[in-house]
Amino acid sequence: MLPACDRNGIRVLDAGRGHVAPSAKFHVDKALPYRLGFTKRMGQDCFPKSTEIHYGIVNLSFFLLYLPANYKPTIRYPLMEKPFILHMLTTAKNLSPFDVNMALDAGWVSALPYINVEPSEVQGLVQDAIFSRSTKNLKRTGIFIGGRDTKQAMDMLNTAKRSMVPPFEVSVFADPSGAFTTAAGMVAAVEHELITKFNTTLEGKTILALGGTGPVGQAAAVISAQAGANVRIIGRQLEKAELIADLCSNEFGDGKITITAGADADKADYMKTADVVFATGAAGIELLSAELIASAPQLKVAADVNAVPPAGIAGVDAFHNGTPIAGSNSGAVGIGALAIGNIKYQAQNLLLKSMLNCEKPIYLHFEHAFAVARDYIKSRA
Repeated sequence: MLPACDRNGIRVLDAGRGHVAPSAKFHVDKALPYRLGFTKRMGQDCFPKSTEIHYGIVNLSFFLLYLPANYKPTIRYPLMEKPFILHMLTTAKNLSPFDVNMALDAGWVSALPYINVEPSEVQGLVQDAIFSRSTKNLKRTGIFIGGRDTKQAMDMLNTAKRSMVPPFEVSVFADPSGAFTTAAGMVAAVEHELITKFNTTLEGKTILALGGTGPVGQAAAVISAQAGANVRIIGRQLEKAELIADLCSNEFGDGKITITAGADADKADYMKTADVVFATGAAGIELLSAELIASAPQLKVAADVNAVPPAGIAGVDAFHNGTPIAGSNSGAVGIGALAIGNIKYQAQNLLLKSMLNCEKPIYLHFEHAFAVARDYIKSRA
């Protein structure tokens, strides 16, 4: 803390307490920009009347420590814009810490959780958010939809979109359990390996989604089918797999794609014609054995989102990124959970940032995640 004294006729001020003179005290918030104005009492005009400053040792010291005694500084209201607020809705009892971290790291200032949200409550929450800010500041407002159910998340996204009252609108991003961005990262990574190592694409390829009845398997199946692949969702219960395949084809794919189903007990037969395998089941369960890999005559790429031992696909560990799979007679390569996770992270980060920077509201889900993941991989090449 600096004491008050004179230096060549210029008063050195006590910046530590923010004192200019006994009659001129003020408070400075270290986190905010201010407009610092100077009103001349007497003498020559040697300082600007109004100067933008940021609190800091260099800038503030200059203005406060070497200010002539015949000037009185005044601090006006901070030049602060409205903060970026992301309202995060989930039907679960807890909001994902992963998603909160991602939101803040992408640049959102506040990530506010709404837990145990009923789908019927979405309209009210959305309209509370859009009518509480001016149309200018709605650009600094967004809604994120989490949860664990893909259909429910897409329904909530569509409800949110219908609840907007132009020009009172905000951007909305659905990514239940991170499934949309994870699936997008996995399919984009597989596509990259097909192109670079096998000189082909997803078009016309036969894909098995093992454990595919869950959120990641559903999204990956739809993304792949939309890219032209022939996808079969494999589950332990054939009836459930058939219901999910129908949901993916007609609900998420708008009836423009056809995804089939199969029982896990029959996967040995399906492997005879498989080009690609996704392992998207529960963590710690091997879904594809070394024997089945060796028996697959045209297998090209196998991707596993499971990072918990044992691996979902024998011979594919979390660090594999286009690594040849030992024992594969077809020369197949593996993609592990960490390689997929990196692309997933980048896709989610870029989508969250796009909400901050858009001029018009955007509504984001698995299709947009795949487009961003593809672009990210291309940018690294």
